[in-house]
Amino acid sequence: MVRLQNFLARPRNLANQRQIKIRFLLVGALNTVVGLTIFPALYFLVIPLQIHYLLILVISQTICVSFSFMTSKLLVFRTSGNYLRESAKFITFHLILFLLNLAVLPALIQFANMHPIWAQMLFTILVIVSSFFWHSNITFSSSDAEQ
Repeated sequence: MVRLQNFLARPRNLANQRQIKIRFLLVGALNTVVGLTIFPALYFLVIPLQIHYLLILVISQTICVSFSFMTSKLLVFRTSGNYLRESAKFITFHLILFLLNLAVLPALIQFANMHPIWAQMLFTILVIVSSFFWHSNITFSSSDAEQ
């Protein structure tokens, strides 16, 4: 009986993994639009204030990571509770990439002569590619994801 249950559970698990990937892509598209909109919007809004692009990056990343955590938790992986543990893992990932972003963005602007907006968009691709693997295997892996 246990073997039959395990046999029947496997297609269900595969279907659930496929659904999570589809939700990740859809929510990722939303998060990407938000992420690609916030930095340029803030950049152009504060040009008259002559605020440095790295401060704009800090503000935009704070907004985007908060939005992304909630959409990933609630819409993609559909976990309940564990806000502190999951948010700590989520923020750790984004903090690592943010610190890398602080080094890469000025390098792309100064050495590759890229505009700050294009440089940030390029770096965003790195975030998109690596985030699914981190969040599915680390952030939300041991949570009570939708079965």
